[in-house]
Amino acid sequence: MKKRTLLTLSLAAAATLSAPAMAQNAYRSEYRMSLVLGPAFPWGKGGEIWANKVREKTQGRINIKLYPGVSLIQGDQTREFSALRQGVIDMAIGSTINWSPQVKQLNLFSLPFLMPNYASVDALTQGEVGKRLFTTLEKAGVVPLAWGENGYREISNSKKAIKSPADLKGMKIRVVGSPLFIDTFTALGANPTQMSWADAQPAMASGAVDGQENPLSVYMAAKLYNVAQKHITLWGYMNDPLVFVVNKDVWNSWTPADREIVKQAAIEAGKEQIAIARKGVVEADKPLLKEIASHGVTVTELSAAERAEFVKATRPVVDKWKGQIGVDLVNLAEKTVAAHAK
Repeated sequence: MKKRTLLTLSLAAAATLSAPAMAQNAYRSEYRMSLVLGPAFPWGKGGEIWANKVREKTQGRINIKLYPGVSLIQGDQTREFSALRQGVIDMAIGSTINWSPQVKQLNLFSLPFLMPNYASVDALTQGEVGKRLFTTLEKAGVVPLAWGENGYREISNSKKAIKSPADLKGMKIRVVGSPLFIDTFTALGANPTQMSWADAQPAMASGAVDGQENPLSVYMAAKLYNVAQKHITLWGYMNDPLVFVVNKDVWNSWTPADREIVKQAAIEAGKEQIAIARKGVVEADKPLLKEIASHGVTVTELSAAERAEFVKATRPVVDKWKGQIGVDLVNLAEKTVAAHAK
């Protein structure tokens, strides 16, 4: 009887001792992070920073490999959120625009002229609005950890300086695959043309489309001044926050200590990534604008009165989408922005 008791105790001890080892053995040799843009862009740089921090802080227990160009889903960025939820993708830094078809509340950030400055962007993502959206994402089946930023989407074209909605009349503007973008540019009198980014650049070079809208970092990295985009207007009509997320099953497979490491690494990487995305335009002399102009580009900055005309022209779009996004959420966002827009 005594021998049997000792045997039972020794087996129990062995099981206890082996639990951490078993947990670590359950870790994969590689975790796949999906990104639309690679490390040459601020977006992809954020992924690189996050992956490096996690690898270092977990002593290599969690090894993350970057898959830019949403290559895990054949380049279809609108499928990224679904693939993440299904486990095809382990983790991602995703765009609120690309994920808005699956999570309608994320259309909030695509409402035209909602966020007039960076202070209002930060107030939304880091405040109550950001918390509510994280809760929504959790209910949708992923684990959101931190915010990043793709940046304000400015408009460029091959024809003329855009200073009023009338300047956009009939102009073919390449837009992403979002109904809200179609509504916004239609309200401004433009002819919005939906196409992938891969198709957009040759279309601009050939004159099949007149213009596009993207953050300045994308404009420069893609050298759009070489494809006839010689006019750019800083109108700040929307900012595209990014979200650092992990698949729920992957998250649950890690120890609580490692989850905390991954979360803190995401928060740190998000802050660094936002700083990179804003570099060149938040400084007093705005060196990025000077660099753009040096390529023979006409850079137009709207006055408050000129911007107000665009706000007025797109207000019906905001009213139309308010119900789809959530009246309470939009009202909270507008109230928050009003408090930080000065």
